[in-house]
Amino acid sequence: MCGIFSVVLDPNKFNPDQIKQLVNTLHLLSESRGKESSGLAFVTNDTIEFYKGPIPANTLIKKNDFREWFDGYLNHETNKTNGAHRITIIGHSRLVTDGQKEHHDNNQPVIAGRMVGIHNGIVVNSNQLWKENPGLQRHFEVDTEVLFSLIRQYYDQDNSLTAAFQMSYKAIKGTANIIALFEDINVLVAATNNGSLYSIQHENNYIFASERFILEELMKTGNFAESFANAPVKRVNPGEGIIVDINSGNSMPFSLTHEIKDPNWIEKKTPSRVIIDKSNQKIYQPVQSPKILSTSTLKQFDIDERPIRALKRCTRCVLPETMPFIEFDEQGVCNYCHSHVPIIPLGEDALFKAVEPFRNSGRDSDCLLTFSGGRDSSYGAHYIRTVLKMTPMTYTYDWGMITDLGRRNQARMCGQLELENILVSADIPLKRRYIRKNVLAWLKKPDLGLIPLFMAGDKQYFYHANVLSKQTKNELVFICINPFERTNFKTGFCGVKPPFASKSNYALSFYNQIKMALYYGKNYIANPAYLNESVFDTLGAFYSFYSIQHNYIDLFHYLPWEEKVINSTLIETYDWETANDTKATWRIGDGTASFYNYIYYILAGFTENDTFRSNQIREGKITRAEALEKIYTENQPRFESIQWYCDTIGLDMQETLKTIRNAQKLY
Repeated sequence: MCGIFSVVLDPNKFNPDQIKQLVNTLHLLSESRGKESSGLAFVTNDTIEFYKGPIPANTLIKKNDFREWFDGYLNHETNKTNGAHRITIIGHSRLVTDGQKEHHDNNQPVIAGRMVGIHNGIVVNSNQLWKENPGLQRHFEVDTEVLFSLIRQYYDQDNSLTAAFQMSYKAIKGTANIIALFEDINVLVAATNNGSLYSIQHENNYIFASERFILEELMKTGNFAESFANAPVKRVNPGEGIIVDINSGNSMPFSLTHEIKDPNWIEKKTPSRVIIDKSNQKIYQPVQSPKILSTSTLKQFDIDERPIRALKRCTRCVLPETMPFIEFDEQGVCNYCHSHVPIIPLGEDALFKAVEPFRNSGRDSDCLLTFSGGRDSSYGAHYIRTVLKMTPMTYTYDWGMITDLGRRNQARMCGQLELENILVSADIPLKRRYIRKNVLAWLKKPDLGLIPLFMAGDKQYFYHANVLSKQTKNELVFICINPFERTNFKTGFCGVKPPFASKSNYALSFYNQIKMALYYGKNYIANPAYLNESVFDTLGAFYSFYSIQHNYIDLFHYLPWEEKVINSTLIETYDWETANDTKATWRIGDGTASFYNYIYYILAGFTENDTFRSNQIREGKITRAEALEKIYTENQPRFESIQWYCDTIGLDMQETLKTIRNAQKLY
């Protein structure tokens, strides 16, 4: 998730300018994994000092007080003649997953267990671990605290650093890539349970980072490649760690699963170092408490389903008369049913044949898996790893609307399957600002055809997948799209007729692309509020979704999509988390779905669930009676999720829902 990095360098081999350029470059390259906060910590003989804040790395490194602090450290430490210890620095670029960034202690580096450390990943059972270990004291919201506290607890019990890490990693669920410094031990420890950690080593000088690509790019900067004698980038494999002596530069790899003795050169620091916070507190903003609507207030926004249930529906599927371009024959069967092309999976044998050339590539991974943490990509991770026996590198594009539940499920899958997760993070505050402006524009003049503007920010997903495929040299890219999730009504409300014969979920002819663009253009002119700073981002989304190449293997072009099998596999094998406010498992990690489906339901009388269940009927997966029962349950407003959405992008939920209720309905 986040970007972490570290250096342990001989001060006699590098001058202050070199080290500063190296660390700043690492910080900026790591920013691709999270821009919501950043921080740095370093070791002196007597202290561990750190500076952090809820600002991106590119802003942090330009701050005058940060630069003075960092420059002072480098000049002092590289001028020392006693060679007491090596230049030891850790850094973090954070994607907020647990603990609000406005609370200073939640940002990284985290101070806990007499350690100063950085963490990439999510400990999904952190609350349970606090309960199971009542002797530990919790001070922060961030899950990193419990991991560091456990390490200290186990270390104090038997005085073995490797055993402390082994027992702590055994206790946690989720993903944990960490780099830690200690008040009282002269070492740096880097460890990972899913392999999202890489290193370069030369003559007892070390660099660690979250991705191979980050270190490869670093070596192209300045004379770093020459300084490290073109040493290769090596992966720290899942379930492994490295202990580095910050005095001598000695190091030892160790296993997180198999017992191993501590190296005899580990030295305790007497007296212990003092931890000093150098952060400028003025950069922190007060936390805004969300306005939680009461149950009685929410009651007024329930949907009167009587007119919805009275809508004419297809006698074979459950699509209503308000569906764009729907027509019924004399028997009441709709044209969507008549034009349905049966889904015939290519079969598992064909899948094995298709992936065979990519096996045993000799690289860190055999393929790239586009991975949202939703049910289909999660099942894809399971299937590729356990059935195809391949090692996918999972890729996530976080545009600010992946919920904490979605991120926790990503961590569950990657941690248990030992899969590296490369996260590409957008400028999340900016993306959320774009969403807010487009939602506010829509509320001025509601139009069902323009609702996809709320989701435009995630479509660069495809662009970044293609870029990452080249960067990681993974020619094989998997995508896992449920073939029943056809939502052509979204473009249908723009006047674009569904491509009934198409097998692609995102295919649109050039003519229809132009037609849709004209529809948007006409509405932009009619409602100038859409002409805001998000326009170019929206154009980029349109290009990424409809125009660039999507040369991926879709897992469900080969395998039948079986809802019960997928749900039971994920929940029973991986403790995959479901939502509190719905019985459905579709899009529960997507923060936008509950909001736009509420709009579709109240204004058009149907949602994505209706089209999904109708396709299942056509394929003989469920009966029409079962589908009707499901849609009336699944279409109920998810107010808890809608509250999250409104709070996240800064909308007044009550006023927003009032406007939606008063908009013109199609029935």
